[in-house]
Amino acid sequence: MEKIREVVVYKDYFEVFVKNQPEKVQNKIFKVIEAIETLERIPETYLKAIKTKKGLFEARIQLGSNIWRVFCFFDKGRLVILLNGFQKKSQKTPVKEIEKASKLMDEYFEENKIK
Repeated sequence: MEKIREVVVYKDYFEVFVKNQPEKVQNKIFKVIEAIETLERIPETYLKAIKTKKGLFEARIQLGSNIWRVFCFFDKGRLVILLNGFQKKSQKTPVKEIEKASKLMDEYFEENKIK
């Protein structure tokens, strides 16, 4: 399949998160990332906007009854930046996880400002 988006990681949060997951979960995470890279319209089952932070999204991974989230955002339209991930234990996404991702996103844009 042809890529229509490029997915990159910011710092090492995503890699650390993925390395700590079982292989089956890692495979599922990469399948969702592949969908983000290749699908023109990404279904909400894979990628959903975070209502409390403009521009922040969560990639949604589900395996059986277990759920994981990886925060990401778009830069320059076709570039997707992956941030931190976590295993979801409750109905609502923990505020501290959103705040962490939000801080990382702001940091990224601060570092990548056109000088």
